[in-house]
Amino acid sequence: MAQEPEDRGGAPQEPIAPTREELSPVADKVDVTPVAQDEEIRQRLQTVLTVTDWFTDPQVRVAEGVVFLNGQVESDELKKWAGDLARNTQDVVAVANRLDVSEPSVWDFRQASSGISALWRDFIRAMPFVLFGLFILALSVGTALLATRVVRALLRQRIQTKLLQNVIARAAGGFVVLCGVYLILRVSGLTQLALTLVGGTGLIGLILGIAFRDITENFLSSIFLSIQQPFETGDLVEISGVTGYVQQLNMRTTILMTLDGNLAQIPNATVYKTIVSNFTTSPNRRADFMVGIGYDDAIAEAQEIARKVLADHPAVLKDPEPSVLVDGLGNATVSLRVYFWLNGREHSWQKVRSSVIRLVKRAFQSHGVSMPDEAREVVFPQGIPVTLLHQTSTEAQDPAPAKQRFTAESRHAEMEVVSTKAEAGLYSESIVIEEQARESRPLKEGENLLPVASDTAISEKHTKEKRP
Repeated sequence: MAQEPEDRGGAPQEPIAPTREELSPVADKVDVTPVAQDEEIRQRLQTVLTVTDWFTDPQVRVAEGVVFLNGQVESDELKKWAGDLARNTQDVVAVANRLDVSEPSVWDFRQASSGISALWRDFIRAMPFVLFGLFILALSVGTALLATRVVRALLRQRIQTKLLQNVIARAAGGFVVLCGVYLILRVSGLTQLALTLVGGTGLIGLILGIAFRDITENFLSSIFLSIQQPFETGDLVEISGVTGYVQQLNMRTTILMTLDGNLAQIPNATVYKTIVSNFTTSPNRRADFMVGIGYDDAIAEAQEIARKVLADHPAVLKDPEPSVLVDGLGNATVSLRVYFWLNGREHSWQKVRSSVIRLVKRAFQSHGVSMPDEAREVVFPQGIPVTLLHQTSTEAQDPAPAKQRFTAESRHAEMEVVSTKAEAGLYSESIVIEEQARESRPLKEGENLLPVASDTAISEKHTKEKRP
């Protein structure tokens, strides 16, 4: 039976506004005739709150199925727990939770000690995984070192560059260590972290690739160039309009010693994407020049004169055979283009070309083949007044015979000279360029990705190039 409300002498009672914490959800169903009496509900809740020993001076009062909870509690979680307990009790209509949450003391270290105890328990519980992780990490590092040595040994016969061997071998070892770390995270139950590590590695690589695109592109190009080896150290090449002898291929640039004696550095990405002309790979090289003869001269006779000069020249190869072709008809001349081949390793194509042009010009003069200049026609509508002046006997002397005597005396001697002092011999300038390179700022040999020729091969090459 419900308890009778207390009699306050008939005085009017002022309503008490409950706080938000005292309110509880209204019961879905309220029985008119409850089974459990208020005293039974109070005793049951009082016993439970006292037994738990979580509350300080808990007091329970029940009136008409409404439970009033008073006392002190240490946390909001325990206050909510007591309210839920009372609300779930049989025949409870509503709960007025008036428990006060006590503020902890400033010098209360119980929470800190409990946190430390929890950390210690977690550490003890994680010790087997830590030992297993250390074992897997040591095993992966040992396997990575073994893999690095094996890969370096396999590449020693295929790749001559030590720097490239180290890069590939260390990349293989790093991959093995990364697999070991991934296995440790998976065994430890950190699957999401392992996936994040793998994905983050790829993401970081992508970000670095975008941020350092030029550096990455040059690095990859250096690897491809060192594998393909389109040129070697000392080769005469032309890259992006720059002609010179290859000095070094490092991880970023290709260094050339130009024919002017300057060191030129070309990015490897440019070298890999542009056209590379290697004049040393094939020793034979073709050169050509154009010469014009007069319309009154016989073309076949002029071709034969030029061909004979090429056949008698010591630096011009007989096979492939040189040729003299008609290239076109100009305003005042018939254009002949002279083609010939030479050994680019032994001779300088510029010097040989100069020698051949000089000898062909002298041969045309000796055989009376004219080489006129391009004709120009100038029209004077008003005409040009002409005045004839009488010359003295001294001025009337023609200096042409003296010039002709000088030409006739030197013509035969010049025909016999293949290379003049001005041409400084016909040998290749590579030895001069290499000496210039040795006198310049020294390069780091350890960074060169190209194989360096042996001293014997270099000495033989210099012997051939010095031969006039």
